[in-house]
Amino acid sequence: MFINRKKWLLCLFLFISLIVAGCSSDETGGEENTGEVKGETAEEQVLNIANDQEPAGLDPHKTPAHSSIRVYSQIYEGLLTFDENMEVKGQLATDWEQPDDTSYVFHLVEGVKFHNGREMNAEDVVYSFERILDEETASHIASYFSNIEKVEAEDEYTVKFTLSEPDATFLSYLTNASAVVIPKEVVEENEDLQQTAVGTGPFKLEEWVPDNHVTLVKNEDYYMENQPKLDQVVYSTMKEESSRLSAIRTGEVDLTTLSAKSASLLQDQDGVNIMDYQSLEYSYVGFNVDKEPFNNEKVRQALSLATDRQSIADIVWDGDAVISGPVAPSMGDWAIDVTEEELYQRDLEKAKELLADAGYPDGFKTVITTASTYPDMVDTAQLLQQQWKEIGVEAEINQIEWGEYIDTWSNTSADILVGRNGSGTDPDRSLNYFFNTEGSANVWNFSNEEYDELVEKGRQTLDKTERQEIYTKAQEQIINLSPNLFLVSPMNYVAVRDTVEGFTPYPHNGEEIVEVYKK
Repeated sequence: MFINRKKWLLCLFLFISLIVAGCSSDETGGEENTGEVKGETAEEQVLNIANDQEPAGLDPHKTPAHSSIRVYSQIYEGLLTFDENMEVKGQLATDWEQPDDTSYVFHLVEGVKFHNGREMNAEDVVYSFERILDEETASHIASYFSNIEKVEAEDEYTVKFTLSEPDATFLSYLTNASAVVIPKEVVEENEDLQQTAVGTGPFKLEEWVPDNHVTLVKNEDYYMENQPKLDQVVYSTMKEESSRLSAIRTGEVDLTTLSAKSASLLQDQDGVNIMDYQSLEYSYVGFNVDKEPFNNEKVRQALSLATDRQSIADIVWDGDAVISGPVAPSMGDWAIDVTEEELYQRDLEKAKELLADAGYPDGFKTVITTASTYPDMVDTAQLLQQQWKEIGVEAEINQIEWGEYIDTWSNTSADILVGRNGSGTDPDRSLNYFFNTEGSANVWNFSNEEYDELVEKGRQTLDKTERQEIYTKAQEQIINLSPNLFLVSPMNYVAVRDTVEGFTPYPHNGEEIVEVYKK
């Protein structure tokens, strides 16, 4: 009798379940489920990520903002990428050879489709790099590839790059998140890729609701077998760190970056794991060297001597940061020990002497501009304001929204800008890209012929030991010239719900999610 009753209850349960499922299908058209998280059903694999800023645009060749890169790097791909050990490996290229010091031949993966259904070929690679190098594009990575003399499609799946001179950075720069392949027809049809994204990557753009969220969906035609594992990725814009902290605690989001202070509040939080790694980033103070008084290097040097970098590490980053130069310490042997540099020793009397020599014995008034939505930048600006006051420099702080900040950075429309930069994966980025007269990210109007010659030599030198010697000199020189004051390199913290599997952040790629799934 007990067994019969058990069977009856089981049948009743299944009957009720079928009725409920049928009602749900009728109400939603059989395709959607109105769960708490947008687009999520019992079968779907949906990853919800809190983005600390609104994307500044989605054109990979034009937009360097991290809030954009983290989205478009899931949509687009390049010829090469890095593995977890920072070794170069193929992505859209299966393999490559180097016939001589200035030639590279890449063989493409066959059968790769863009998100519009068309197969990618060598002509797309040629077009993409011609677009990057076109002055009208104003690409932020144009200087990475300034040595390209010619790009040719030798056949449908073979591309040859001819350089004007040897370039030790070439393969490394091909791994950059912006050095990606795009379809020509999408540009011609839409003219502007800032709102449209059609790549070959594991995820496709479904929608972008400004100031709310960006939704990506699985690329069902992705050429890598069994990838991606997720069906959907939703980037929710949450500018306030308190909002991100609350969202990860409640499970509203599955993953978010946080400051050291907020990460410490989650150490004992059930259901949340904290992952950390030493970043490749550094915080900085940038000067428009065309404007008085910052056109005088003695003024810039005085401000460096008045800056207490250890205090910035301790107060802004809760001690989880190391003092940095233009090449972050996580770059290993490429980075010099900047703590030994004269301009890193806080010396207020020497700073006052330099100001007097520059014609400012009583100091001067200025404005520090920074992004209002990044607490670390605001806190850094406030500390600098206090520290520089000790040598007579009265600084007002101008906090602006992220979009305006990006425009201000691009147009060099601030006298002083506080921000963060990434060292990249090769020291050339830190030293050439930002400070060479022709560097694509030299927004400081800085120019020094001797320095240019030094970093260009470093780029052309293939022997690693020789390159290190050259870049050591370049670091010492740029610290002395001080178009930027380099401050500290922080630890990065990622809070992840324990339902997320397969996620491991790396310094060179903090958001590789192609193998991620939810249990």
